[in-house]
Amino acid sequence: MKTEGKKRMKLEHWQKISLGLAIYDIFVVNLSYAFALWLRFDLRYSSIPPIFINTWLRFVPIYTVVCLAVFWYMKLYQSIWRFASYTELYRIIKATVITVIFHAVAITLMFQKFPISYYIIGALLQFFAVLGIRFSYRFYLLLRSRAVTPAKTDKKKVMVIGAGSSGQMIIRDIQSAKEIEDEVVCIIDDNPNKWNRYIDGVPVVGGRDEIMAAAEKYAVDKIYIAIPSATAEQKREILNICNATKCELKQLPGMYQLVTGQITVSSLKKVSVEDLLGRDPIRADLTEVFDFINGKRVMVTGGGGSIGSELCRQIASHHPEMLIIFDIYENNAYSIQLELKEKYPNLNLVTLIGSVRDSRKIFSVFHKYKPQIVYHAAAHKHVPLMEDSPCEAIKNNAIGTYKTAYAAMVNQCERFVLISTDKAVNPTNIMGASKRLCEMVIQSFDAKIKAGKANEIPQLFTHVGEENADKDGTGAIFRNVKTEFVAVRFGNVLGSNGSVIPIFRKQIEKGGPVTVTHPDIIRYFMTIPEAVSLVLLAGTYAKGGEIFVLDMGSPVKIDTLARNLIRLSGLKPDVDIKIEYTGLRPGEKLYEEKLMAEEGLRKTDNDLIHIGCPIPFDTDEFLAEIEDLMLAAYRNDPDIRRRVAKIVKTYHPAEEINKTFAINIDEITKNL
Repeated sequence: MKTEGKKRMKLEHWQKISLGLAIYDIFVVNLSYAFALWLRFDLRYSSIPPIFINTWLRFVPIYTVVCLAVFWYMKLYQSIWRFASYTELYRIIKATVITVIFHAVAITLMFQKFPISYYIIGALLQFFAVLGIRFSYRFYLLLRSRAVTPAKTDKKKVMVIGAGSSGQMIIRDIQSAKEIEDEVVCIIDDNPNKWNRYIDGVPVVGGRDEIMAAAEKYAVDKIYIAIPSATAEQKREILNICNATKCELKQLPGMYQLVTGQITVSSLKKVSVEDLLGRDPIRADLTEVFDFINGKRVMVTGGGGSIGSELCRQIASHHPEMLIIFDIYENNAYSIQLELKEKYPNLNLVTLIGSVRDSRKIFSVFHKYKPQIVYHAAAHKHVPLMEDSPCEAIKNNAIGTYKTAYAAMVNQCERFVLISTDKAVNPTNIMGASKRLCEMVIQSFDAKIKAGKANEIPQLFTHVGEENADKDGTGAIFRNVKTEFVAVRFGNVLGSNGSVIPIFRKQIEKGGPVTVTHPDIIRYFMTIPEAVSLVLLAGTYAKGGEIFVLDMGSPVKIDTLARNLIRLSGLKPDVDIKIEYTGLRPGEKLYEEKLMAEEGLRKTDNDLIHIGCPIPFDTDEFLAEIEDLMLAAYRNDPDIRRRVAKIVKTYHPAEEINKTFAINIDEITKNL
């Protein structure tokens, strides 16, 4: 009730203001021309010919009605004049032009011609009278607020980067909003024509080279970046300079806010680490992808993980006939199940708990649900942990992929997409080597199918009873096998479970220290949506046997990433939060490669997505060795690394690589 009462009072208040303005306009639009006539005849009323006075009096009612109608149409009675700006000025000018033209034409044609000075002076007086009352209200409120509001000593001083439309709107919003206790003290813009000028009383002090000096000179507390049209590379350059200050950073997300006019301080967002990657995000056209998925039975193994769950979200939004989530970890599977059921109540969703290492289970799933597309994201991915448990990496990653791929093949699955990693390139750890084995599995299956020899692919059994996994005869159906196998290789995913960013954030929240393994370690990064887009594209455009590779831009030094994250938290590296170097972990190398040199690259329609040409290897020899490797892994053979190295010729321990391979860090990182 109180809220309704307040709304009613506000409505009545604005109605009174609008009525007052209308009455004011009635007087000024007519008196302006009366005063013009008086001026024309030397300020002597007696000198004015009576015919002019009578004509003016007869025309007043007509002109009054026309002016009120035009002013109402131009919304001069609906604007909030305390925020009057260029838009309101434009409407007043337009309304004045229309009415004065009407006045000149109508009074001349309907009655008689007046002196030219009458038309000109009357038009000018009307314009300034209509304009003055409206903008004087804003000026009065501004003076009153400054007089009433005591000076605040705790104001945060703000630097705005960008003197364009967005920057001006941000400055105006800060100056007009009572709730904001910020004060804009300087503006930065790279356009020299704007330097040493003022925007709403705030000086434009220079380009990006002046950010550091201006921040110190004006004691800046916050930096607002309002350049939505800048490229990712330009933003990264500016953000890197701003990061060297001690200021809190916020930025306008993009052009959308500029187009829709939503440029306010509240529309600013905190700068994220993703903004420092220095490249535009992948903008893949997924129309064909979702046309391919629409109406299909789709299965995602590891569907509860970071990549798997995002795959499920994207797939669920585009009307599959059925979505099957398969995961060993029930908490993750349950979480994504609840999310999808709530968001897509009509989705035909099946959530299953099981291991890709269990032949009987995986065969029963494929036999019952007959998925047409499989995204295989189930894997152990933690490098140091897998170094301590190498046999588990082989069992889950390599053998699990083999069994899932085999079940997909014999059940006539159309597409099988393996989620791989750049750590499979010249692997220096058992996790990377196991993922390279996964890729070799995919390549072997593809080669055998294309050669019409799918029946030569052995089925691997590890447990008693698994040999009956294909008891319905599905394992014997190898005629017209058309499954297309493909791998997708990408780098580190920002924000994924166990990735470096969440770890750093937790360490910062605890007050440090932030642990970095080596000051020179570098990595390629991408976002989860980018990774998923690439996976979906690979599943759509696969012809079999490809390894899709994303151009992930420039590598990032982990040390720089950690320092930037500390600064973005409003703290100082090595002062508020210590950085400790713990040394390279087992199986870890200083750099990552996106593709083996021998593979080469082929372009796709997307300039940032490439196809690696697979390194040839003897598939018969590989398929014979993989069974021995499986048995060794299930025996927990301590010599498992040597067996893997015999199959994966490019696998060499990280310690050997980091000692013998001379890396010119300065040259690699000079452009970071």
